[in-house]
Amino acid sequence: MNEAENLPHVFATLPRWVHEVVLVDGNSTDDTVEVARMLRPSLRVVRQRGTGKGDALAEGFAACTGDIIVMIDADGSTDGREIVRFVGALVAGADYAKGSRFLNGGGSDDITPSRRLGNYVLSTLVNRMYGTRYTDLCYGYNAFWARHLDALTPDCAGFEVETLMNIRAAKAGLRVHEIPSHERNRIHGSSNLRAVRDGWRVLKTILRERGGRVPVSARSAATAPSPAPSQAADQGAA
Repeated sequence: MNEAENLPHVFATLPRWVHEVVLVDGNSTDDTVEVARMLRPSLRVVRQRGTGKGDALAEGFAACTGDIIVMIDADGSTDGREIVRFVGALVAGADYAKGSRFLNGGGSDDITPSRRLGNYVLSTLVNRMYGTRYTDLCYGYNAFWARHLDALTPDCAGFEVETLMNIRAAKAGLRVHEIPSHERNRIHGSSNLRAVRDGWRVLKTILRERGGRVPVSARSAATAPSPAPSQAADQGAA
């Protein structure tokens, strides 16, 4: 929503071999859609009917046609050049590749000390409740094979969506690999994230999803090898 100034930077980082780009427009009042179409004429635009990040992702997922779906923010904080790492992990055998700012090789220019502490506490809670070894729970740069969409599709509206998908990946027994990723500051505009409000929503999501045994195969590996770009290009990412 209202990311017209950021899109030229974001689109410039996307690998040329990406199969399609789906833009979910959250009722922007600027020229987000027009700029996106100018930058990539083949772009697919989904006009969001509801509100919130979780709702936007669900609508975007439904529109994807590729074998692999990659979630990337439009504010410039995530680098499209890292997509090959995520696709490489999936090609190497993972079902779900989740970004982590806290693995060796990752980092964040944006996260505040209070948000870092909250993420650590919530990640620890999820790891104990669901038998995972996640190092980052609330990061939005993730990728997965589209065939697992039924197990992962979010039914939430807000920023708790990443937590929900991470938990459901574990409960479904998916093979999860964490990928080191560097989060940069938003280039233009301001975020709608509110640490206390959204942290509370994340906690409620964790508790709501509890119950049931998590298969051993759901436990995450820290890293996965990445293929050459030519190999990844054959897989089709959206």
